[in-house]
Amino acid sequence: MADFAVVPERMALLNIDMQNCFVEGSPIAAPDGLTLLGRINRLSAVCRKASIPVIHTSLVLRPDGSNMGVLGETSPPAKAGILNKGSVSAALHNGLVVDPRDILLDKPRFGAFHGTDLELILRSRNVDTVIISGIATNVCCETTAREAMVRDFHVFFLSDGTATAPMGNSSAAELQKATLTTLGFLFAQVVTVDEMIEKIRTAFQ
Repeated sequence: MADFAVVPERMALLNIDMQNCFVEGSPIAAPDGLTLLGRINRLSAVCRKASIPVIHTSLVLRPDGSNMGVLGETSPPAKAGILNKGSVSAALHNGLVVDPRDILLDKPRFGAFHGTDLELILRSRNVDTVIISGIATNVCCETTAREAMVRDFHVFFLSDGTATAPMGNSSAAELQKATLTTLGFLFAQVVTVDEMIEKIRTAFQ
């Protein structure tokens, strides 16, 4: 298993898609979405204190459908307009603490690097390590983790700071376990929120 160094000045926290439709009250919401909010807010506060940039992403599409592409064929929520920019369903959940120092990043696809300037934001701050939290573990969070690793960023992936919804015949717990196993074997160091907080506090002292 990987054992990455924790150097706050070279790190960033990526809170993936803590939007209304993924947190609660929709067919694609993670059952643990509201519980996740508290953990992410706690970690974000620790990161800000250690001067680690906090970046909140949102999966949003143009309301006119002009950048929907194949996503409109594979994702019923996208086709239904749930992810349209400006809609209540696509807005960040009001339980998510967003500080004026935080960075907001819209993305048109599952991964946070595709079609965005995330890599430029990170490189310009000399960031070489990212912490990934949010929803959904096996979709946007996993895609972002893989994108980061192949760009030579170290990845800390939060086992209880990410969550997903059931898909097909697989439960949320089964999907969570499978994703954490794969990422921990090849793409990331998998840790809990408490473990990540302790690592940051120890390094920041």
